[in-house]
Formats: sequence, structure tokens, C-alpha cells
Amino acid sequence: MPALVRLYIVNVLIGFALSAVFTGLLLWLDVAGLWHLATAVKGGWIGVLMLFVSNGIVFAGVQFAIRIMSMAEDGPGGGTR
Repeated sequence: MPALVRLYIVNVLIGFALSAVFTGLLLWLDVAGLWHLATAVKGGWIGVLMLFVSNGIVFAGVQFAIRIMSMAEDGPGGGTR
């Protein structure tokens, strides 16, 4: 497997793990009554799943972007005037 593909997969997994922790904390702390909404409504699990997936996409993208930008090598300094 190419190194860049492996790097992407690892960072996506890290992003979705962070999303699981974040979603779990939102439910556990009952922010804006999310725990009550998720348990009281018949299809509440769909909302929790949507929250997890959408946060996972964002966190995975940010995680990958941070990793790629941290790989940059220092260039030849600044320009001269």
C-alpha cells in the first residue's frame, strides 16, 4: 500500500475516533438535552449517527490536513528587498 494512502487511512481512523469521543461527551454531558432527545424520540439513534458521521468527516479532514501541513520542509528562507 502506498505511504500516502496508509497515512490517509490512519488519519481518517483517528478523526472518527475523535468524533466518537466528542459525540459521546455531548451525549454524556447532555448538551442542549441531546441525551433526552436521542432516547425519547423513536428515531433518535439516527440523529446520533448523523452527528457522529458528520463530525467524523470534519475531524478526519482536519486531522489529515494538520498531518500533511506538518510534513512541509523549510524552504530557502524569506525573500530579500
